[in-house]
Amino acid sequence: MTVSYTLKVADAKFGGFSKLLFRWKGSIYKLLYREFMVFCLLYSFISLIYRCVLNMDQQETFGRLAHHCNKFAKLIPMSFVLGFYVTQAFQRWWGQYTSFPLPDNLMMVVSGNVHGTDERGRMLRRTLMRYANLSSVLILRSISTRVSRRFPKLEDIVEAGFMTAEELKKLNHLCSDFNKYWMPLAWFANLASNARKEGRVKDDIALRLLMDELNNYRSKCSMLFHYDWISIPLVYTQVVTVAVYSFFTFSLIGRQFVKPEKPEEKVVDLYVPIFTLLEFFFYAGWLKVGELIINPFGEDDDDFETNQLIDRNIQVSMLAVDDMHQNLPPLEKDKYWVDKGPSYPSATMKAVFMGSTHDMRILEDDNEESVPTPKTQMLAINVWPTTHKVKKQKSKSVQQLCVCCRSTCKGERFRHEQPSKSSILSPQQQQNMSIQHVCQEKLLRSPETTGPADQDP
Repeated sequence: MTVSYTLKVADAKFGGFSKLLFRWKGSIYKLLYREFMVFCLLYSFISLIYRCVLNMDQQETFGRLAHHCNKFAKLIPMSFVLGFYVTQAFQRWWGQYTSFPLPDNLMMVVSGNVHGTDERGRMLRRTLMRYANLSSVLILRSISTRVSRRFPKLEDIVEAGFMTAEELKKLNHLCSDFNKYWMPLAWFANLASNARKEGRVKDDIALRLLMDELNNYRSKCSMLFHYDWISIPLVYTQVVTVAVYSFFTFSLIGRQFVKPEKPEEKVVDLYVPIFTLLEFFFYAGWLKVGELIINPFGEDDDDFETNQLIDRNIQVSMLAVDDMHQNLPPLEKDKYWVDKGPSYPSATMKAVFMGSTHDMRILEDDNEESVPTPKTQMLAINVWPTTHKVKKQKSKSVQQLCVCCRSTCKGERFRHEQPSKSSILSPQQQQNMSIQHVCQEKLLRSPETTGPADQDP
């Protein structure tokens, strides 16, 4: 059964992963302990021969051989070769997992679009889903060792209830040299068309929806078959295996303790090569990981539970299209009919996230003088912020901002340039001039036209 430890690592805490190191089922120790014991025995055997059997001249010759093996063993790019291989194997493993045919989408469409509460409607829906599950059983039987052990013959599938005897005859009657997992899906398509003719499927849109979901289901079955057919190129697997085993074959000699060439040199004699064993554990364990995930349809501890998935799929799909079809609970007002939001105890209430800039406050520059917001009503033309500093002259600011009396200002400037012949003004002209003076006084007092004291007017 698949080893799951998700609950153990739900929270990141001190020593969270350390507790997982003592598990045996699905662990790297269970995969690697045989190779590890063989490596330790061979290393100990060579070490005993060097220490107890060889004479001085032979030990000196062995020392030169050990240095030579250790030198050239480092030239093997173990990290690069293993890292790229395991990455490709993991992508393949995840692709096979996502390609597993689950009937959930299909059963929802069948339950909602194949109508009829009589025996005929019930039989149509159950048969459609049985065909879909039969197709997945046939494809898994050809790629998974667990399913193949469960259904060694097609008659066992009939006995399990996934197929009838007449359907088995039709399956065997069709002559084909290739896998016939697609035949139940063809039966599904033809039966859905018959249901449309009978009026069980109301319109062509519902039939199209059934066909689309059927094709998605078929494509996943096809992908599983192609994953089983097309493997990672054998040459790459051979290169990785030869690299790992040759590296540790040379390490059996190159990592041995040898006496130094100069007697005054001091070398630590470790009877147990700790660092070499750790290196073996990492590299050989990495190779075992690739060996484990390259085909997840075997019988390892972490391989997919295909038999359990088959049982789950047939049970859930039949419940969805039969027991739950038009079997709705009575409609009634829910708890939030009046209460507009979920209620939590006041102790567990948390602030609702409103966006990262919701509580942002703009800080003004310390070197600039803060200008308060004017309390008087500003002219409609002014769109500059209150803290803006106007560096232009007041007269120019008045000319730019005084729009409400622009015509009057133009008339006044024209009168300054060309004095009028008569000094007597009409009442309308006197009213326009008074409005002009009021606007000029307001603008000259406003913070937009007055800057700091140290600036030029």
